[in-house]
Amino acid sequence: MVGVALPCWYFNANNEVTPLVLGIIASALAETDDNLSGRIKALLMTLACFMFAAFSIEILFDYPVLFAIGLFTSTFGFIMLGAMGARYASIAFASLLLAVYTMLGAEHSPNLWYQPMLLLAGASWYGLLSLGWQLLWPNHPVQQGLSAVFSELACYLDSKSKLFEPVTNLQPQPLRLEAASQNARVVAALNTAKATLLHRARRGHPNETGDKFLKIYFLAQDIHERASSSHYRYQDLADTFRRSDVLFRFQRLLENQAVACREIAHALAMGKPYRHGADSVRALDELQESLLYLKSQQQPQWRSLINQLDYLFNNLATVERQLSNVSNPDVAQTGTDTELADTEARSMQERWQRITSQFKPDSMLFRHALRMAIALTVGYGCIQALELERGYWILLTTLFVCQPNYSATRQKLVQRVLGTLGGLLAGIPLLYLFPGQEGQLVLMVLAGVLFFSFRTARYGLATAFITLLVLFCFNQLGEGYAVILPRLGDTLLGCLLAVLAVSFILPDWEARRLHKVMASAITTNRDYLGQIIGQYRIGKKDSLHYRIARRNAHNTDAQLSTAISNMLAEPGRYRMATDECFRFLTLNHAMLSYISALGAHRTRLGDESTHQIQLVSQAYRQIHAHLECLAEQLDGNQCCNAPDSDLELEQRLAQWQDEDCASVRMVLQQLHLIQRMLPELHSLANKLAARTNKGLS
Repeated sequence: MVGVALPCWYFNANNEVTPLVLGIIASALAETDDNLSGRIKALLMTLACFMFAAFSIEILFDYPVLFAIGLFTSTFGFIMLGAMGARYASIAFASLLLAVYTMLGAEHSPNLWYQPMLLLAGASWYGLLSLGWQLLWPNHPVQQGLSAVFSELACYLDSKSKLFEPVTNLQPQPLRLEAASQNARVVAALNTAKATLLHRARRGHPNETGDKFLKIYFLAQDIHERASSSHYRYQDLADTFRRSDVLFRFQRLLENQAVACREIAHALAMGKPYRHGADSVRALDELQESLLYLKSQQQPQWRSLINQLDYLFNNLATVERQLSNVSNPDVAQTGTDTELADTEARSMQERWQRITSQFKPDSMLFRHALRMAIALTVGYGCIQALELERGYWILLTTLFVCQPNYSATRQKLVQRVLGTLGGLLAGIPLLYLFPGQEGQLVLMVLAGVLFFSFRTARYGLATAFITLLVLFCFNQLGEGYAVILPRLGDTLLGCLLAVLAVSFILPDWEARRLHKVMASAITTNRDYLGQIIGQYRIGKKDSLHYRIARRNAHNTDAQLSTAISNMLAEPGRYRMATDECFRFLTLNHAMLSYISALGAHRTRLGDESTHQIQLVSQAYRQIHAHLECLAEQLDGNQCCNAPDSDLELEQRLAQWQDEDCASVRMVLQQLHLIQRMLPELHSLANKLAARTNKGLS
């Protein structure tokens, strides 16, 4: 921004500053993380798309019918490019944005080349600076990504610590829902960090410079698996040990480990070594002493539950060891398989297949592309019909506000309106206080930087700053005060178009597809459990297949939490079976926690436990059959009876809880916990099918 503002001020180029600044903004919004060669390719593709968008607008601007046809087809085509991956989705959105920026100044452009070349110059300037930054600090995005992971892990550990309140009649469901919501944020951070690492790898294998960060990523994955695990019903532990301090000790240890995660996040972000503090080590020692005191009481009725506390202690002790090894990840055992799952399309054939696979009415991307194309074309029709001189802000607002679902659109709408109103109210006195070009250029730079600082965290504030920037830009053309009221009116009309589009053009109401998300969550839990049980036969191995199954299970759990949250933001007539959905989310997250506990304690079962191993196999086969039936039931959204259960097997599982069989007993205990929730899951699936089918009919 400074590199554009200073030359324009020095050469008194008032008319050129606006397209240069808008080109910078578009280029920055198109940027995604990648290695140096990937960034060069992305920059060239971005500039090519920008050139196509800008010159198309200039050529067709005086031909409304052709302009409307071009606007519809290019909008639909650009958005469908997002099927190839996140990089292409960002470039496509930024190209549409640059097209609207071109419309804003097309009427005043002296010739065909003037405005497109300035927009491209601003975009190229930002792209070159970005490449220079990549050369100087190539690993900075990796550090930021891993920092975000540990920051979210800290919040997740805090939410898990609330489950260790030793109170009578503990109600874990609200706490489970909070943990599920925070788990979704951890999963999103892990996925972002993984994508950043993949961009610095070749075919999923990291290079030597990224090896340390990859090991830290695997450490974070393992900590997440252990943190998300549950070894017993929290309400039973609270009832039994409500007069003891042992649960408080667990809670304190989790809180201290959350503090350690925040310190790790800060150290990674700053590029400094992390030194593990003594507080959580002391909390671990005190917890161990508390457990030894409970065991010395020799209360027979506590025997099985103290064993659960032992498993939990060992799990958190491992987390403590991993946290202390973050600065030296080679010490921690993360396995020899360091390949990452690379799902990005590499060849043109794969990219084209991804695009063509989305050309179907039930594709969310296809619906969003069609919705956006119609909304922008209708917006252009309103501009022509009402003869609005500065009406292209309608399209700009619609482009930003119209999201793939109603919930996200509604959230953006509120933030956009409030941000625009706040920016305009702040802009009026600022234009009066800083009438000179120098002061306004400084404010333009500050507003642009603050827009990007708040864009992802607080979109309302970001909108206020981008509104200020636009005001200052147009004031350079002598139109500062003249754009205030049109800007507000166009924003309201653009928001209205966005809401009408998501509500009436192929709407994606969450209740209509929620059963599919639930079926996917059950299926991935089943696959995750299958991978774990297999390793109890052959021994622990963090293989790629295992890590994919684990990540898929957490991804679908996060998607289920997000889908239910989105449904709650939709109009009341489209919300169905809300209580049942929340209960299903609670049970699914609890099941994932029980499965994660099995994953955290993976070890090969000895041959001397042949009888117990057979019992594990029988229990797993029964659970697998139930989960498979449940997934099919949810996928078809139909009522059906659950498979017959082996009552004798259930009794044997319950009896084995009190036997002293180390690893085998822990596996049987977790399988029994999963089995206990299957009848309620089948019942919920039937209720959901009955209520949603009735509502949809």
